[in-house]
Amino acid sequence: MTQEVFLLSYTKYGDHDAVLHCFCRENGFESFFAKGIYAPKNKKKAFLFPLNELLLFTSDKKKNIQNVQKIEQKNVDFFSSDIRKNSILFFISDLLNQVLRNENQNVGIYSEISIFLRQLQLDNFQSHLIFIFRLLKQQGLQPLFSDKMFLNPETGNFEDVESHHFFDKDISAIWKELIVSQNPYDIKLSRFGKQNFLDSILVYYHYHFTDFREPRSLEIIKEIF
Repeated sequence: MTQEVFLLSYTKYGDHDAVLHCFCRENGFESFFAKGIYAPKNKKKAFLFPLNELLLFTSDKKKNIQNVQKIEQKNVDFFSSDIRKNSILFFISDLLNQVLRNENQNVGIYSEISIFLRQLQLDNFQSHLIFIFRLLKQQGLQPLFSDKMFLNPETGNFEDVESHHFFDKDISAIWKELIVSQNPYDIKLSRFGKQNFLDSILVYYHYHFTDFREPRSLEIIKEIF
């Protein structure tokens, strides 16, 4: 069986093996056992970087996990060694590894990841902000547009009175602009807007995803951008 997947994270198992945690086009979130990927002569361990799109050739499940018989990289040389892009990939993969754990097949999310990666490849260094907003829509959690001024992050509704200091008039306006935009990746945010919008969307995630924690690379993202 062949599966197209995005690698979200992996756990080394013993000296030479690893468990790969992936989001699959066909099956949603799933883990795979990659025997020997850390063996000294196995060059495929270079494929283990965040959000790498892979082709996994698997056998039947054993002990509730599929064994990887062969692994190939779908997009060769997709990213350079740009530290900014790599930091964004670590940040997004960490976030997805949390919020997609219980997600079954969702081709919309898979396609949205592909769009985000293309934007990042084109040097759109706010693409991660737009992506995590777009992810809310794919999971049915995006706020509904309203003429009221302030977004309440807990209810997901716009209200007349500010309910959270991260959701002032300006940041709530960014949310509104993204909700109605046909081309959200074309929206340009100021440096101040990027920082405050990131803070606001992580608050929103805390309210809407159980046990959500800030991605480990958040401070690096803030320092770089």
